[in-house]
Amino acid sequence: MPAAARFSILLALLFPGILRAQGRYYHLLVGTYTSGTSEGIYSYRFDTQTGRLSHEYTAKGVENPSFLAASPDRRYVYSVNEGPGGAGEVSAFKFSSSTGRLEFINKQPSGGGAPCYISLSGDGRFLFVANYSGGNLSALPVNPDGSLAPPVQTIQHQGSSINPKRQEKPHVHCAVFSPSGKYLFTPDLGTDKINVYRYRPGRPEEPLAPADPPFAAASAGSGPRHLVFSSGGEYAYLVQELTAAVTVFSHEDGKLTPVQSLPMAAPDFKGEHGAAEIRLSPDGKFLYASNRGTANEITIYAINPENGKLALAGRRSTLGKTPRNFMIDPSGRFLLVANQNSDSIIIFKRDRETGLSGETGSMLTVGNPVYLMMLPAD
Repeated sequence: MPAAARFSILLALLFPGILRAQGRYYHLLVGTYTSGTSEGIYSYRFDTQTGRLSHEYTAKGVENPSFLAASPDRRYVYSVNEGPGGAGEVSAFKFSSSTGRLEFINKQPSGGGAPCYISLSGDGRFLFVANYSGGNLSALPVNPDGSLAPPVQTIQHQGSSINPKRQEKPHVHCAVFSPSGKYLFTPDLGTDKINVYRYRPGRPEEPLAPADPPFAAASAGSGPRHLVFSSGGEYAYLVQELTAAVTVFSHEDGKLTPVQSLPMAAPDFKGEHGAAEIRLSPDGKFLYASNRGTANEITIYAINPENGKLALAGRRSTLGKTPRNFMIDPSGRFLLVANQNSDSIIIFKRDRETGLSGETGSMLTVGNPVYLMMLPAD
């Protein structure tokens, strides 16, 4: 038997998840707004060699599943049920890694209005929900069968900032764990703060407590939206919706220190901003951020491995309107963009050396796509 084959067998025996994670096929799950033609959450089989998609399943009757998250073991998927005003909800599903099917388990109140982001703790014990219009953050216990229990803790943010239309009160927009799993970071668009909490799994009735310091400040009027960490946790990157800027922070034990801030739009851009998503390439060499408004483009930055700072690598049109979310597939070969107001997902080829993407002509029609997530396929 060839040495490579023996090595593959050994890997499969010792680490059965490794070969599966490096496999050719993934399930692409698409979260949507259901106010238009969408019927819920869509599941597609994605080929990392060709970039082709084939429909597998539609979980119908799920209201506005605009953000998704998977359990650490990938057996369960969770979605927000984002409503325009009052109390929102969160739904739990059993997920089949072989068929891509989602089986509804239960749902619970999110603890506030317009839930827009969810994260699971690394131990899988709690689901944390950022409630945008509620201006608060809730913790929901996860039961052994994947179902959700009602919130055990809801933390109400306080304050406002200088934009009277968008920052009249707190608007929690994100909930992201540090790579160590010790801290939860919650950018608040309304207060221009990144609130920081210590995760306390030994306190199931109150799993979060303010860190020291309890927040990092963003520029006044910037509107912090989403945050992503480098794989080692040394750096964090923040996209700011209202000013369409990306800020680099150094990170140590829950403390963020700003080191650089760059605009996303070209110097001569005169249109409307609406920065949305921020992602790292799988190899950690490039950072991507989307800008909605009238820009409808993705800005690409090269990352300096010595200090985490960014240098502009390029910009590209998303070939659609309102790129609320996008992702790079695990192979790094493709960039997928969800254009919310064009009812389209565009698949671009990506150069893994330069980070830049080119057109493929491949497009998927989905009603109001707003979140993309891939899970390994068996």
